[in-house]
Amino acid sequence: MSRSLHELSAVALAQQYRAGTLSPVEATQAVLDRIAKCEDKVNAMYFVTADDALETAKAAEARYRAGEPLGPMDGVPITVKDIIASAGHPTPSGTSAADLDKLETDDAPPTARVKEAGCVIVGKTTMPDLGMLSSGVSSLHGTTRNPWDLSRNTGGSSSGAGAALAAGYGPLALGTDIGGSVRLPAAACGVFAHKPSLGRIPIYPPYWGRTTGPMTRTVTDSMLLMSALTKPDARDYMCLPPADDDYAGAAPMPLKGLKIGLVRNIGIGLEPTDEMLGALDGAARAMEAAGAIVEPVDPFLTRSMLDGLDLLFRSRALGDLEKRGPEKAAKVLPFIAEWAQGAKGRTAVELAEAVNQIMAMRDAAVSTTEPYDFLLLPTSPIPAYDADEPCPGSDPAKPFEHITYTAAFNQSEQPAASLNWTYTSGGLPLGIQIVGHRFDDLGVLRLMLSLEEMRPEQRPLPEL
Repeated sequence: MSRSLHELSAVALAQQYRAGTLSPVEATQAVLDRIAKCEDKVNAMYFVTADDALETAKAAEARYRAGEPLGPMDGVPITVKDIIASAGHPTPSGTSAADLDKLETDDAPPTARVKEAGCVIVGKTTMPDLGMLSSGVSSLHGTTRNPWDLSRNTGGSSSGAGAALAAGYGPLALGTDIGGSVRLPAAACGVFAHKPSLGRIPIYPPYWGRTTGPMTRTVTDSMLLMSALTKPDARDYMCLPPADDDYAGAAPMPLKGLKIGLVRNIGIGLEPTDEMLGALDGAARAMEAAGAIVEPVDPFLTRSMLDGLDLLFRSRALGDLEKRGPEKAAKVLPFIAEWAQGAKGRTAVELAEAVNQIMAMRDAAVSTTEPYDFLLLPTSPIPAYDADEPCPGSDPAKPFEHITYTAAFNQSEQPAASLNWTYTSGGLPLGIQIVGHRFDDLGVLRLMLSLEEMRPEQRPLPEL
C-alpha cells in the first residue's frame, strides 16, 4: 500500500531524496499542506514557519542535486517543542504568563544539532503551562487534541509533538521529558519516544531530571535523531562524555537469554486498566517466545516518594510564578496556579525531606532494575483521557497519579522508551515502556527495534 508523503519516515524520505525520486521541497510542502488541513482540529502547533521551512528545503534540494547532502536527515521535516529555544522566536513554555516579546538570541543545543543535520523545522509545537502537566491543556495554546480521537487528551508535556506525529506533520519531533513528557504523549498518540539518560543529549538550560528526547513514528528514525542530538555542547554542565555508540547503524537486539523484569503494578497511582495489562502481557509473551526470561517484579514505589516529587515541582512552579509578579502570574492556567499554591507555607525542612524521598525513589528504581537487563512496564496505566482535563479527575491535590510509571526514571537518570503495542477496543493506542540501566541508551533502542518487529500489526495514521 502506497503512503502519502506526510506519512513517510525520515529513512524513506532520505532514500527517495538520494534516488532523485522526491525532493525536500515536495516533502516539506506536503507536510505544510497536511498542517493546513488538520490544524484547526488538532491544534498541535504553536506557530508554523512555512517560508523559512521552504527556504531550508530548497537549500537541501540543491545539496542533493550536487551529491553533497549533509547526512541522512538532510531535508527531513521536523517540529520542535515550544520550550526548546530557537533563535528569533519566543520560548513561553506554554503559558500566557510569559513575555511573548522576548525573543531568543541563540538556539538551544537540540535545535542547533538538527539544523546542522539539515532538518527542515516546520514550526514549534504546543505544551501545557510550564511543562507541569501530562496534558494538552494550555493557557497560551488552548487545548491540543489527540488525532486518534479528538475528544481525547494527547498527554504531555510534549503534547503538540505527539499529536503532530500522529497527525502526519512530518516524521521527526523534539520533545522534553522531566516526568514522562515524551513517553506519555507517545503512548497516548501511538508513536515512539526515547527519554535518554540524563546528560546523553545536551540541553540548555539543564535541570535535574530534565532531558530532550526524540519523538518519531519509527524506532529507526529516533536512532537517526540520537546520532545528531548526542553531540557534545559545553553549555550543558550535566552533559555526559561523548560516546562511540553508532545509533544509526545499530541492529535489533537478540532476545535469547535476556532477563526482563515485568512490572504490572509499580505500587502507587492509578492502576493499569485490563486492556493495558493485556497489551503488556502480550509484549511479555512475545519476548518469552523470542527466548527472553521474563520475571514478575514486586511494586517498588511508595506514596511518600510521589508526594516528595510533587512538593518539589510545586515549589519550583510557585517560585516561577512569584518571580513573574502577580499580574503575569494571574494569566497562568488556574489549575497550575492552584496546584502551585500547595507549596505555600511549606518549610525548608519539609522540602529537604521531599528531596530525600526523591533520592529514595531514585534508589528504588535503580535497585529494582539491577538484577535485570531491562524492565518492561506500561508507559501509562490508562489510555488517553478527556481532552479538556489537565489530569485525569482534574484534582490539583492529585495531579501525578497517571505518571507513576514514568517519573521515577527521570530521577534515576535511566534511559526509557515508549512504543505503541496495540489498541483498546475503542481504537486508542496502548504504549509499552522499556527501561534500561543508566547510560545504556543504545541497548534500550536496540531492544525497541526488536519489539517493533514483533508487535501486532499497526493501524495507519488517523484520517482526520
